[in-house]
Amino acid sequence: MKKILFILLTLILFSCSVEDDNLDTHFEIIPVESAVLPDEFVLGNLHLIQLTYIRPSTCHAYNDIYYVSESNERTVAVMTKIFDNGDCEEISTVLEASFDFRATELGSYIFKFWKGTDDEGEDIYMTVEVPVVE
Repeated sequence: MKKILFILLTLILFSCSVEDDNLDTHFEIIPVESAVLPDEFVLGNLHLIQLTYIRPSTCHAYNDIYYVSESNERTVAVMTKIFDNGDCEEISTVLEASFDFRATELGSYIFKFWKGTDDEGEDIYMTVEVPVVE
């Protein structure tokens, strides 16, 4: 029994190498194409916010929502992980992502969805203000 266990462990260790020197990865923020938000938030309730974005290449993979909170402003974009394997193809696949948002204060929340940069390198945002009701 010990001999079989030793052989199995040896096979697993040598067959499952997690190192791949040919694969370089990094993260990239990509623009939000559109966003769907409710007309108003109910204080304390959870609300779904849906985003669409364009996957620019076969090497881009969805990673997370870029989300920065400052006072009543929320800056949002899509974060992708790029696998630089030298075999990337340009594509324009429209995909969706979503996140939950809970309004914790009365007033309104301002969402700034990052749309990219202009010719001068300045950030462009789609701004949506959503009031909070009780």
